[in-house]
Amino acid sequence: MSEGRGEGLRNIVAANVRHLRRAKQLSQEDLGAASNLHRTYVGSVERSERNLSIDSIAALADGLGVE
Repeated sequence: MSEGRGEGLRNIVAANVRHLRRAKQLSQEDLGAASNLHRTYVGSVERSERNLSIDSIAALADGLGVE
């Protein structure tokens, strides 16, 4: 069974968030604080368990310093 478009995009976002967070040597807790999101939310994003809103994507981007 192939994954749906949304699931595939969720996996890409999850991998990119985890990669950027680790590259900046941030913990999930650090990124959560910088993004004004809970650390467990960051973890669930990185595990592709969340359908992210545009606002959450923007908050994570800000926390990671991505424009």
